[in-house]
Amino acid sequence: MKTQITQFLSPKYWPTWIGLGFLRVINLLPFKAQIRVGKWLGHLLYHLAKSRRHVASVNIRLCFPELSEAEQKQLVKDVFINNGIGIIETAMAWWSDRDSFRARVRLEGQEHLKQALSEGRGVILLGAHFSTLDLGGLLFSLYYPLSTMYRPHNNPLMEHFIKQGRLRSIDKLIDRSDFRTLIRALKGNEIVWYAPDQDFGPKHSVYAPFFGVKAATVTATSRIAKMNNSPVLMLTHHRTNKNNYKLVLHPVISGFPSPTDEESATRINDEIEKGIRIEPSQYMWLHKRFKSHPEGKNFRYSGRSSR
Repeated sequence: MKTQITQFLSPKYWPTWIGLGFLRVINLLPFKAQIRVGKWLGHLLYHLAKSRRHVASVNIRLCFPELSEAEQKQLVKDVFINNGIGIIETAMAWWSDRDSFRARVRLEGQEHLKQALSEGRGVILLGAHFSTLDLGGLLFSLYYPLSTMYRPHNNPLMEHFIKQGRLRSIDKLIDRSDFRTLIRALKGNEIVWYAPDQDFGPKHSVYAPFFGVKAATVTATSRIAKMNNSPVLMLTHHRTNKNNYKLVLHPVISGFPSPTDEESATRINDEIEKGIRIEPSQYMWLHKRFKSHPEGKNFRYSGRSSR
């Protein structure tokens, strides 16, 4: 551990240390004060992070064409505010007393998970990149043990803190390429969280509609389900108006996987879309979900958009 920390003292890691130090200090404040700081941070990032604001604006325009221009702009602002709060909530997940959240969380739909677990083949908990991402894992772990699939961070210092923070409440972190550990977890009837809602390029993906827009969607969800014939169901988690948290386990996706990868990807995207529409501003619209294009072009985020 001492050697690890020493190697992170070079100047290239100083900005990361400053950011982590800021979060650690804010985490010492009362809960409501932390939420206020998160809102302030979201407002600040809205004005400073122009490239991310552009990405969010393109995503909102593509996915919510029924909204007026003013409504779309307000939704983008709300996305930044909620993601600002989400950054602070990540610090809560890493450093706060997990038992302090018991009075703030409600989990609905447990009957769906219990039925899935009774089959003894493990459960794939379909997730998405909501702004409550890390905190959602902690909140769920108050009810059930959980393993999660994830992609290691490119910054080794951030990776160190992410693993350390998540393993406070998560039983196991499984690298998305580590199928041996994944299979072992499912055969042990464990619950494994997996979020396939980002664009990793067309190589291991098919194009399926997401909010009516063709999006490169990884086929891994159906492949993982086939490995142990494991049931798949969606978990959503959102912050309520009273700064409490609502988690919902949705019914098992029946007959999954479908006969083709395209059909399976469409069903997965439909589930994720329904989860996002519960609270659209609490999703991470800051990622380039539509950076790949079925015709091989990549212009959606260059000032033009296309369906």
